[in-house]
Amino acid sequence: MKILVVATTPYPLFFRPILKEKVWGGRNLARLGKILPKDALIGESWELADLPETVAQGQSVIANGAWTGMTLREAIAQRPEAIMGTPTAPKGGFPLLIKFLDARENLSLQVHPNDAFVRRHPHTHPKSEAWVVLRAEPGAVIYKGLKPHVTRKNLARHIATGAVIDDLCSIEVRVGDCHYLPSGTCHALGAGIVVAEIQTPSDTTFRVYDWGRSGRRLHVDEALESISFGLPPPPAPKPGRPVEVGGLRTTPLVKTDFFAIQRIEALADTSLPIVTSGMPVVWMVLAGGGRINTPDAEPVDVATGRTVLLPAELAGSVARLTESSVLLVVTLPSPIEGLLAKETPPRGQKSPKSPGL
Repeated sequence: MKILVVATTPYPLFFRPILKEKVWGGRNLARLGKILPKDALIGESWELADLPETVAQGQSVIANGAWTGMTLREAIAQRPEAIMGTPTAPKGGFPLLIKFLDARENLSLQVHPNDAFVRRHPHTHPKSEAWVVLRAEPGAVIYKGLKPHVTRKNLARHIATGAVIDDLCSIEVRVGDCHYLPSGTCHALGAGIVVAEIQTPSDTTFRVYDWGRSGRRLHVDEALESISFGLPPPPAPKPGRPVEVGGLRTTPLVKTDFFAIQRIEALADTSLPIVTSGMPVVWMVLAGGGRINTPDAEPVDVATGRTVLLPAELAGSVARLTESSVLLVVTLPSPIEGLLAKETPPRGQKSPKSPGL
């Protein structure tokens, strides 16, 4: 019987990377400090995952401190308020899935279920995601959405004939680009690209087309039912205005209903006080690193390629970052924002009734 140890003081959490071998994968994740199996083509490193037990290798295991060896789900069950905060203690696990992806070849053209599909098929789950480009070969592209004139009938015919490429919107990418892909968007990550992926916690994917590869199942019927036809491709979010304070440059990349992403760059060796505001925060270290000091806990070193979960009740922590360090900071929507949106309608309009209240 496994004995769970309850930590009395929240501390920054690291996890054992879950490496996924893929036919389209490569070896570039070694540049992010991942120890890759010899000769294996690794397409994904799941950095922070809390999916149902039915998903193989779908739960992250803590790699440091008093909770070493526990899954994130077990730790949340022990201390939900400490990790998630009282307003957001989840019933179904951590609400994000965090990955690094290395596309040596094109990923399959795919789609994740939209809300309408999920209502008809309750065993499935929607999945919205964002890609932040970390590496891109010259001319590398992503496929994001269908051209507006493409109909379900057209797409079905072109999938069968292999002419589907003409239906796709292709976008050349550069390092630093951020692209948001809401559920229902037909998409593919193109060859020669490495991204950080932040997504809602679902592994439901319908494969539309696999670029001539054989041996992998397609899900054409499910995909055609899930794709949002007749809509323009989702635009790339425009980064917010950078703010420079205390040797740090902070740039907002995207804000969605599910998460927000900021890029933080250290312009010199500097300190960054960690403020969680009662919500968990995720850091993905893209370059450089440093050390996080926390009262009543061992210091932890952060380095390129590491992902750290900062629990909601983490207090008094300070990160010392080296010059040229780069972080992606991922936050969850504040319940206060949702409350204010409901309670302060535009002038002249009545506040809508909240269901169940």
